[in-house]
Amino acid sequence: MAEQKKTFYITTPIYYPSGKFHIGTAYTTVASDAMARYKRLRGYDVRFLTGMDEHGQKIQEKAEEAGRPPQEYVNDIADYAKRIWKLMDITYDDFIQTTEERHKKTVQKIFQKFLDNGDIYKGEYEGWKCIPCESYFTEAQLVDGNCPDCGRPVERIAEESYFFNMKKYSDRLLQYYEDNPGFIEPESRKNEMINNFIKPGLEDLSVSRVSFDWGIKVPGDPKHVIYVWVDALTNYITSLGYLSDDDSLFNKYWPADVQVVGKDIVRFHTIYWPIFLMALDLPLPKKVFAHGFIMMKDGKMSKSKGNVVYPDMLVERYGLDATRYFLLRELPFGQDGTFSPESFVERTNYDLANDLGNLLNRSVSMINKYFDGVVPVELTEPTEFDESLQSAMTSTVQKYEESLEKMQFSIVLSELWSLVSRTNKYIDETSPWVLAKEEADRGKLASVMVHLAQSLRHIAVMLQPFMTESPKKIIEQLGLDESRLAWDTLGDFNTIPENTKVIEKGVPIFPRLDNEVEIQYIKEQMAITAPKEAEKEEPKEEKLVEETPEITIDAFNAIDLRIATVTACEKIPKADKLLKLQVDLGYEQRQVVSGIAEHYDPDQLVGQKVIVVANLKPVKLRGELSQGMILAGTSDGVLKLATADASLANGSRVK
Repeated sequence: MAEQKKTFYITTPIYYPSGKFHIGTAYTTVASDAMARYKRLRGYDVRFLTGMDEHGQKIQEKAEEAGRPPQEYVNDIADYAKRIWKLMDITYDDFIQTTEERHKKTVQKIFQKFLDNGDIYKGEYEGWKCIPCESYFTEAQLVDGNCPDCGRPVERIAEESYFFNMKKYSDRLLQYYEDNPGFIEPESRKNEMINNFIKPGLEDLSVSRVSFDWGIKVPGDPKHVIYVWVDALTNYITSLGYLSDDDSLFNKYWPADVQVVGKDIVRFHTIYWPIFLMALDLPLPKKVFAHGFIMMKDGKMSKSKGNVVYPDMLVERYGLDATRYFLLRELPFGQDGTFSPESFVERTNYDLANDLGNLLNRSVSMINKYFDGVVPVELTEPTEFDESLQSAMTSTVQKYEESLEKMQFSIVLSELWSLVSRTNKYIDETSPWVLAKEEADRGKLASVMVHLAQSLRHIAVMLQPFMTESPKKIIEQLGLDESRLAWDTLGDFNTIPENTKVIEKGVPIFPRLDNEVEIQYIKEQMAITAPKEAEKEEPKEEKLVEETPEITIDAFNAIDLRIATVTACEKIPKADKLLKLQVDLGYEQRQVVSGIAEHYDPDQLVGQKVIVVANLKPVKLRGELSQGMILAGTSDGVLKLATADASLANGSRVK
């Protein structure tokens, strides 16, 4: 009888369908996918869950604002999410929506069990609620009167509610923390939960609401809707068939090996969720890993700030592997990391194009040049550097496995790139172009080619959890089939068959980017696209409070606004959003590049009076000089230029 595979169950949070997914959401999902792929490579039977948390007051309000039924609203966003994860090659096994019948029926059974066990009682709730977070807080937990998680204003509410007796389990939870030191990682998150929430005293949790009806009804009391966190958190077991007619998946995969969450929801997953499981007499997940945020140079990503980056934009322009690599290499898992256009382009150019891509191109070219494209197998004379390179391959595998088991993705990739660098150094050490000059060094030259091919093969095998396309391209260019990507071939330096012929002419797997052009492109996408989303999703009053600081009259006077006439306008090739305008300022002609091509045809603009920021520092956009900015405004996603009265002379200053 065949030995049964070890199982590995990993989950992402189920995401709230409040709008487009930015790279923060992609980061969580790609990290979970990398871990799932690694465990499959190691022979595990993997179950990988993601999905959508679709109930609650906020979703009901958003659906009403959109003039659509809530179910239709969330289904559209779920379809969008599946398209994004397909684009990013996310290998989930199940995508759960909390509006599915399989989930709703089991949530009601779970709630009934809580009632039957005396864990829930009926009472009156009065307190503070953050609508966007679907969270409730005591007065002491508020920060400057606002939600401690997101910083938004909270609302005072009072209504009949069912309550979960959290105090009953607080000592047991603390003991579990002590007995299982690896349950919460990083450890700083555990300390935060203990000191900020458990030691001050857990409040009983309100677990139902009567102020809205978009949710799962409390069994036997349908005017109550089950609190969204009871609903949402239980998806991790309802998706496995817990309390259903077929609970085989639950029996096979639960408890979860690791549940990946963002640090903003760690409290729900390390306090509420464990207590719910204790009340159900179920084992707790083996680990909850709470990662940090992707920050921008000007702080946290915010649609209202116009600094949001969407993963589909990066993938469509720079490729899937470059995007996945950056997310997991640049940002230390468990800590906050910073995204910038400069760092993205630099990582792609230096790590991928220069280090890895150039190594592959050089190796394939030399095998073609010195051995007619056939990887030599009869090695008669090793070089003095061969053993060192083999040792680097072996030690990299060991360090890789140790770090990846701890989900230290950036460290793993750093170790792997040390092998890439070591292999590039090996070329310089052995100088194949010198060995090729002497027939007596033919054996050494052959050994160099084999070691280059083997190192590249090792690199390709270890890249597989992180990159989904490049490992196959590397193996293909080396003339090998995908069986050579099996994990158990690592450490074997004799796996290249006789007469293996590399590709005749290697194709760069990571073309080098034009730094200036691509950095500017990413900035354009952040500046142009994100504010449109902000207007759809952020209340205008809130934006004015948060985003419009007061300035002095002197600061305003420092901005030189001038009336100008557009004398000519044309599109910029290969720049779908940009127009190049020639404007007459009265005292001089200028060229201005503006991201308005989606809203205006060039012919529409000629002759129009516009307002120009005349003292803006000139910049180059897609290779074109821009000497100012045209003022415009947006309403409901439609952009319109700020125009001026035709009687105003060109060059007139706007005051």
